[in-house]
Amino acid sequence: MRVIAGEFRSRRLKSPPGLDTRPTPDRLRESLFSILAPQVEGVTFVDAYAGCGAVGIEALSRGAARAIFIERNRGALRVLHENLRSLGIEDRAGVIHGNVSTYLESVQADIYFLDPPYDRPQEYDACLNSLASGLVIVQHASRHALLDEYRHLQRFRTLRQGDNSLSFYAPPTSQ
Repeated sequence: MRVIAGEFRSRRLKSPPGLDTRPTPDRLRESLFSILAPQVEGVTFVDAYAGCGAVGIEALSRGAARAIFIERNRGALRVLHENLRSLGIEDRAGVIHGNVSTYLESVQADIYFLDPPYDRPQEYDACLNSLASGLVIVQHASRHALLDEYRHLQRFRTLRQGDNSLSFYAPPTSQ
């Protein structure tokens, strides 16, 4: 896995061994940041269910001021810390060890990226119902239909690439 563009372009990232984490494919990450390009500069970016941190690191590489990573898997956290250290960006990152649903609501950010385990659909609902501001992007299995509206969010775009989809949400007044 590699950083696609920006300050850390082509730098390799480590991934945790095993099947406990599912890294966002390079092609999907590239599409995501092509869409977000004008909005990333100077923002605070949350990478929830971060795994090795590839999405949040990509945001930092492309100009985000700060990235906050939330991950509960200890093996993934070790690799995430190694990736941040190897790029020398620990000072631009915050790492939270724990359940996303416990911490997500208390983290203030401009852009939230959520990538819950595909086999836990209840995680999608809990996270999307807890957020009330910012741009929220959710990676999900294309076969898993998310709602068009959650408590404070409304979907305004969906990008599908094979088995993966990205759904984009925002409060109705900020689209």
